[in-house]
Amino acid sequence: MSALLDSLAAGFAGDATRRAALEDALRDGLPGPRTEAWKYTSLRALERRSFVPAAAAAVDPTLLASIPAPRLVFVNGHFDAAASDLSGLPAGVELIPVSRALRESRPRDTNFLQRRYTRADEPFARLNAALAGDGAILRIDDEVDAGAPIHLVQVGVPLAADAAWHLRHFIEVRRGARLALVEHLLAGGAHAHLANTLAHVHVAAGARLHHVRLQEDAVGATAFLRTEAVLARDAAYQRVDLELGAALSRHELDVRLEGQGAALEAAGALLGDGRRHVDTRLGIEHIARDTRCALRWRGIAGQRARVVFHGGITIRAGADGSEADLSNKNLLLTTDAEIDTQPVLEIHADEVQAAHGATVGQLDPTALFYLRSRGIGEDEARRLLTAAFCREVVAGIADDATRTLADAALARALTRLGA
Repeated sequence: MSALLDSLAAGFAGDATRRAALEDALRDGLPGPRTEAWKYTSLRALERRSFVPAAAAAVDPTLLASIPAPRLVFVNGHFDAAASDLSGLPAGVELIPVSRALRESRPRDTNFLQRRYTRADEPFARLNAALAGDGAILRIDDEVDAGAPIHLVQVGVPLAADAAWHLRHFIEVRRGARLALVEHLLAGGAHAHLANTLAHVHVAAGARLHHVRLQEDAVGATAFLRTEAVLARDAAYQRVDLELGAALSRHELDVRLEGQGAALEAAGALLGDGRRHVDTRLGIEHIARDTRCALRWRGIAGQRARVVFHGGITIRAGADGSEADLSNKNLLLTTDAEIDTQPVLEIHADEVQAAHGATVGQLDPTALFYLRSRGIGEDEARRLLTAAFCREVVAGIADDATRTLADAALARALTRLGA
């Protein structure tokens, strides 16, 4: 067994069911480069590392000053009541930590923790199923508009040793409801911890969810996130992901369009600087008729970074009338950087409209020439074009305050890239 799995297993404190999930994960181990889903993301260096179970720690309040209420805050994987602020939650909105639901023995609220994973190529989902001890439960009742965005905040704070934690979220937007949700992954100082988060998202018939995630973890951190979303009839899910931090980060976004007329609009930006490895993997399934997805991802790699993108769309038999569109455009800023992109489209239905495309290139020399002819220096012209390349993703955020937060996060990342 690897040092990583040995150290994570040492922190186990669950029941027999979760013990079985852990043993399954330990038996199969971590996937290697011959596993297709991990072909471009090696776990060899990570499996030699050891982590202790994360301890609670205090967070500097100034780090959260720009994040308004209502917000639920987790520090090193532990719910932080002092840093959280649930004021302003309207009637019909429930937001509690998983630890509270477990403490109060509320099986209805925690039955999602019983979901298990059987494939050997999903090791961190399996580990999360066995080891998660906290997370958020967020429910919006039928026809309720949650109003101002709700914020879920995860902060990593330095400890004496590298630590690991596992969070599990459940987000349910019930029939006809409306929710704006913002996730933040922040660094409360330099650290090399491991965060493993699994989010379940259910959007019921006619409901609307606007979801933004800002990943700004520490430069030495390791971050794994898996989002599993299910959309019912005429549900609409809009999300924006900014992958801006961590030494190694991987986000798996799996969305099932199960109800007729369900629609997904998702966009993201992956920025790699230094020796960072940034990986996003999409798995979108059109299951019902007349469903739609529009996916727009941008990647930028500079210095010696590596950016990996897999965009998988499957239109199942019977999902006639579906529309699917995937665009993945990437910029290489240096010769030592690397970008790997895999658009995959499988169609098993009739009368569909589907398209996908991926490009990897450098800044447009014509655009550079135009800016320089207007008296702008070369370095400044490159910065302007690089920023414009990924800011179109942020422009799709409807809420002004959230868009301001995203713009600021993107600007910090672009500065590290020299853009």
